[in-house]
Amino acid sequence: MLRNHKIALLLCTVWLVFTACDPSITHPPGQQMAPKNPVQRSVTKPVSFIHRGAVITPLAEFELQAIVLSKKRYIWDSMSRHVPYDLVLGWGPMSDQATIDQLNIWQSNRFFFWQARHLPIPRSAISQHCSNMHIIPSDRATKAALKMIKTGSIIDLKGFLVSVTRKDGKNIKSSLRRDDVGPGACEVIWARELWLKE
Repeated sequence: MLRNHKIALLLCTVWLVFTACDPSITHPPGQQMAPKNPVQRSVTKPVSFIHRGAVITPLAEFELQAIVLSKKRYIWDSMSRHVPYDLVLGWGPMSDQATIDQLNIWQSNRFFFWQARHLPIPRSAISQHCSNMHIIPSDRATKAALKMIKTGSIIDLKGFLVSVTRKDGKNIKSSLRRDDVGPGACEVIWARELWLKE
């Protein structure tokens, strides 16, 4: 019994340390912190390359400014070697703190979910202005920037929407739309450049 209490106390301490060290960032409500839509351009002659034993194939150039609505690092799942981070990113009306505060957003098993007692904006506007994005850091600088990101950070990201094919044949492929939902709707991004604005 005493051992269980010690374990529970240790887990609570670890949780408090991590939450204290990684606080969320909030912004004044009523202002879109990332007002523009993501930009996507066709790749005329995609050239595949090898990264950590997987074939990466560019599908489209991609860039956006967005607010981080949630962040999750994956370590143990089948794609974590190639795609270590997922970011839920919001832009337009989903970058307004007044909207964000009305939503409960979380991530699990490479998906993201949200709940709201009362919709602050139409459901379609929510789904079209945020997405769970699988991020592949292209170098150490991008990986370091990913580690520094907090919920509420404003980021600029440039890279490619890609497909990833492992040696065992398993594949994940980026969505090329911003208005889809459900399985296959996530963007898979080869992040060439990543900056934290706040």
